[in-house]
Amino acid sequence: MVKTEKKVAWTLNRLRPRVARKGPKRLGRGESSGHGKPAGRGNKGQGARAGGFHKRGFEGGQTPLARRLPKRGFTNIFRKRVGVVNLDQLAGLPAGTEVTLALAKERGWISNRADFLKILGVGEVKTSLTFKSCGFSKTAKEKIEKSGGAIH
Repeated sequence: MVKTEKKVAWTLNRLRPRVARKGPKRLGRGESSGHGKPAGRGNKGQGARAGGFHKRGFEGGQTPLARRLPKRGFTNIFRKRVGVVNLDQLAGLPAGTEVTLALAKERGWISNRADFLKILGVGEVKTSLTFKSCGFSKTAKEKIEKSGGAIH
């Protein structure tokens, strides 16, 4: 006995849309391309012209927002970024350690963008440490000298 394949009847409920295989827009290829005449640039205006472009912030000849808003303040180009370290952060250091800006940056206590190191007096320092090129609060200086530390 020969097995015959059953034919499928194509009915309206089985229809599916074709899979669209759409490539890039082929501009400037005539009217029948579907992108004829203005070629996707709209009708007239600066955007439709060859060489027509806007600078950033351009508002069509109207005074741009950046120029309409009032100007406030200034940027101090001589600003020094101060990195702040409390005495309790120095608790784990061995005696005789030299505390500098570089050490504070290396340990991650302050930002790498800091220009200056300042020690504040929060907490206690148990070991004698040496401080170089640092600023101090009054209480920090007293606590450091009390613990036998040196300030250079």
